[in-house]
Amino acid sequence: MITIIARFKMQAGKEEEALQSTRKMAEAVQANEPGALAYFAHRSQEDPLEIMFFEVYAGDDAFQAHAQTPHMAEMRSAFPQLFDVSQVKVERWERVGGFARPEAG
Repeated sequence: MITIIARFKMQAGKEEEALQSTRKMAEAVQANEPGALAYFAHRSQEDPLEIMFFEVYAGDDAFQAHAQTPHMAEMRSAFPQLFDVSQVKVERWERVGGFARPEAG
């Protein structure tokens, strides 16, 4: 399993467009990527311009396939207009414990 934590800052004044793009991306991943086991986008309560993605992939093949999808290409294309490219931080993590519960309702 591969976990990715990515942090981005939305450009001021572009928040709604950036959030729409983020939601669209999450929907495309859910619909088209069975190797994506979890894919969450969160907005910071301390800095409302900051978005954090928490992504879990079945393995490196699933992560590499994610990078090659049309929806990822679309996100890459729109990224500079919606996010501050100087504020990007992407980290790869290894799970050492924990669990996930299905969402209620």
